[in-house]
Amino acid sequence: MSAQAAALEAATIGQQCKVLHLPTIAMQCAQLAEQALRERRSHERRIREARLPRMKLLEEFDFAQCPKISPQQIHELAEGGYIERAEPIILIGDSGTGKTHLLTGLAVAACRQKRRVRFATAAALINKLVEAKHQLQLGRVLARWARYDLIAIDEVGYVPLAEVGAEFLFQVIAERAEKAAVIITTNLPFSEWTQVIPNARLCKALIDRITDRAHIIETGAESYRFRRTLEKRKGRTALANMTSAAPGGGEKR
Repeated sequence: MSAQAAALEAATIGQQCKVLHLPTIAMQCAQLAEQALRERRSHERRIREARLPRMKLLEEFDFAQCPKISPQQIHELAEGGYIERAEPIILIGDSGTGKTHLLTGLAVAACRQKRRVRFATAAALINKLVEAKHQLQLGRVLARWARYDLIAIDEVGYVPLAEVGAEFLFQVIAERAEKAAVIITTNLPFSEWTQVIPNARLCKALIDRITDRAHIIETGAESYRFRRTLEKRKGRTALANMTSAAPGGGEKR
């Protein structure tokens, strides 16, 4: 329900209470409506500040299409205990297996719990930090990222990182170790992270920090998006075949 609709509904209830001579209930309804409106606006502000790429809810995730993922584990994580305990979450799997959907859904759940959240791809985060360093603002920008209750870093491993970029990523994660939560998605198993972080010592240190007390969730190798595209294509082909097979279906008019 939009804020405008909620206000209209509250006004209607208030009017009916006046007709029925129920001033106390009218006052209570007005107070509850105002509180609900404030909370909705606060939630919408947190969602905007999180800068999520698109709205994806856990309620919309099709676990039947991703049998490797435990619905119970995801729902337990959505309750937010991992944020209080500053435990990382790592989603590992090939492209199209639901990693970003789960990351976004968990971020939205955290926003609902009045947590400060920020999303970025690994490449975008590193670019921001490199730019901040050139502008002599690195310390201020790092401090800003450290203030979030949860940061969600998408697509670690998709693009090879220069050593300075890998160092910045390590710095962000190391600063949050045992202090604040982070969610990471990656398409690479840890054994292949040296492909994108050539400095073996730095790569080992990063993996050591991010996996400590982490919830590691494997989303699999079969692309749900690709399978969905194939199913749609098969459906269109079957429909076309049925149309052409119908009496008069192939005749030109």
